[in-house]
Amino acid sequence: MMLPISGPWKLETEKAETEEEANMILQLFVLSQRGDNIVYRDYRGEAQKGSAETFFRKVKFWKEDAEGDAPPVFNIDGVNYFHVKVAGLLFVATTRVNVSPSLVLELLQRIARVIKDYLGVLNEDSFRKNFVLVYELLDEVIDFGYVQTTSTEVLKSYIFNEPIVIDAARMPPLGPASIFMQGTKRMPGTAITKSVVANEPGGRKRDEIFVDVIEKISVTFNSSGFILTSEIDGTIQMKSYLSGNPEIRLALNEDLSIGTSDYRGSGAVILDDCNFHESVHLDSFDLDRTLSLVPPDGEFPVMNYRMTQPFKPPFRITALIEETGSLKAEVTIKVRAEFNSSTNANTILVQMPLPSFTARVNFELEPGAVGHTTDFKETNKRLEWGLKKAVGGSEHTLRAKLTFSQELHGNIMKEAGPVSMTFTIPMYNASRLQVKYLQIAKKSKAHNPYRWVRYVTEANSYVARL
Repeated sequence: MMLPISGPWKLETEKAETEEEANMILQLFVLSQRGDNIVYRDYRGEAQKGSAETFFRKVKFWKEDAEGDAPPVFNIDGVNYFHVKVAGLLFVATTRVNVSPSLVLELLQRIARVIKDYLGVLNEDSFRKNFVLVYELLDEVIDFGYVQTTSTEVLKSYIFNEPIVIDAARMPPLGPASIFMQGTKRMPGTAITKSVVANEPGGRKRDEIFVDVIEKISVTFNSSGFILTSEIDGTIQMKSYLSGNPEIRLALNEDLSIGTSDYRGSGAVILDDCNFHESVHLDSFDLDRTLSLVPPDGEFPVMNYRMTQPFKPPFRITALIEETGSLKAEVTIKVRAEFNSSTNANTILVQMPLPSFTARVNFELEPGAVGHTTDFKETNKRLEWGLKKAVGGSEHTLRAKLTFSQELHGNIMKEAGPVSMTFTIPMYNASRLQVKYLQIAKKSKAHNPYRWVRYVTEANSYVARL
C-alpha cells in the first residue's frame, strides 16, 4: 500500500505516459566529505555500477562553464544526479527520466530531516553507528523508486530499530548560538540533539518543546556603506518532545502585518508574504496573530516568511581599494556592528576577490586586535579576514597592501571585489518578529513542560561593492 507524501507537495504523474516515466528514484546514497559511501540504496537495479564514484569525481573536479561548486542537478551519460549538502554530508539521488528537480531536492532535504529526527545528531558518526536504522528508514520512505512518506510521525508505525545515541560530550562545541533561553534559564543546544523516539535514561519521557526563529538576511551596500537592497528570509522552526500530543498556541507580534493591505501603523512588522505548516490552524490569526497547532513528531517549519521592507542591518561594511604605485594597491575594509552591546556576533568571515595578477598581500590589523585571522588564498586570489566574535557597537578595520606581478592596465575596480560577509548572531533578529508566548493547552501541575525559544540571524548574501 502506498502512503501519501506528507507535506504540501505530491508527485505529479498525470502526464506520465508509462510506468517508467512515472518512476522517480533509481538510487539514493549518502557520501562523506571524503567521498566515502556511508549509505547506498539501489531501488530499481537499473543504474550503472560505480555511479557514486562518478558523482563524487564530477563534484570534486567541477570545471564546466564557470568556476565554483557543482550545481545541485547535472547529467552524466544519461543519468540525472540531484544532491544537497546537509551537515557536511552529501545526499544524492539519481534518475534516468525527466523529474522535477525541485521535487527531488525537497525530497532529499526531507529525508535528511527524518533521519535527524530519529538519530538526534546528523553526522557521519551517527550514520555509521545507526546504519541498520537508516536503511530501515530509507526502505520505508522509498519503495522500488516510489516515495511512500516523509512524515516522522507516520514512520513510527513501521520503524522498529532503536537509535544508538551519540554522546553529546564528543560533539564539537556549538558556541553561543546554540543556547536556548527561557527567562534566566539557559539550556545548551545539544538538548535537542536527541532522537524523537528515544526516552531519557531510566525510561523517563522528555517533556520539552523548542522553537527557533531563524532569519537569513541579504543586504547589498555601495562603496560608501549605504544600503542598495535588503531582504529577510525567515523560518519559525519547532521541535517537540511533548507527551500526549497537546495543542499549543504560539502568539506573534500583535502589530504584525502581511502585505501593505494589512498595514497596522508605524513600527509594525510588515512581511511581504508567509506560509504555514499543514498542522497550523489560523482561526484566530487575523484577530490576534495567534497560531494553534498539535505539533507532529520531529523537527518542522511552523511558518516561513519573507520581508523586503527597510530594516536596520546588523553590520555596515565599507570597502575601498586604491592604487599606490605601478605594481601596488591598498585595500581598506571597515566593519561596524550596529546592534546592542549586550549582543555578540560569532564566526564572522569577510572575503574579497582580488585582481588575478595579485602576487603578494601584507595585512595590517588595528592595534590590540584579538581573535582575528587573515589569509590570502593564492589559488583563487581571494582575501579572507576572520573574526572570532564582534561585540555590538564595535568597529573593526583591516588594511591589506597588494603587490602585483604586472603593471595595472585599466580600472582596478573591475578586477577586485565585491566584499562578502558571513556571520551568526544568537538571540537577535533583524525583522523584530517575536514569539510573545508559547502556551500549552490543558496544562496541569503534573504536566508542566519546558518551553525554549531561540533567535538566530545569519548572513545569506551580505555584500559591499567597491
